[in-house]
Parts: sequence; C-alpha cells; structure tokens
Amino acid sequence: MITVGYYAAAEDAAGTARERIHTDAMTVGELAREVCERHGEPLASIVTVSSFLIGEETTRDPHASIDGVSVIDVLPPFAGG
Repeated sequence: MITVGYYAAAEDAAGTARERIHTDAMTVGELAREVCERHGEPLASIVTVSSFLIGEETTRDPHASIDGVSVIDVLPPFAGG
C-alpha cells in the first residue's frame, strides 16, 4: 500500500489530493503507469512532465526504486519553474 499525493494540476486531473493504492510497483515509472491507467487523460499528460517526491528527494528517474516507500508525491511543473 502506498499513498500518492497529487499537487496543482495533477490534483485537478486525478480528482483528489491523496489516495492510497495497493500496488506491486517497484519503480517510479511502474507507479506512474499505474496511476495513469487508473485516472486516464489528462493525468497521463501531466505525469509525463512531473517530478516525484520520495521522502526528501525529488526525482524524474522512472527507474528510481520505491521499494519500501509509503508516500510519493506527484509534482507537476509550477509557474515560474
């Protein structure tokens, strides 16, 4: 079980700020695909340009491990970059 937090446009697209999901995903990319399948467009287009906050580290690496992670946040680009 992992809690996924959505911010800004990602929250609007997902229709929620947070959700807990059962997943076998072991990487950021696997989890990203899963939430895109779950919510469809337009979340999929937002996730492809988003960063992911895992603990105190931000990554865009789809191969980054989420093994043992309980919370991951989807951070779309914000105005002013």
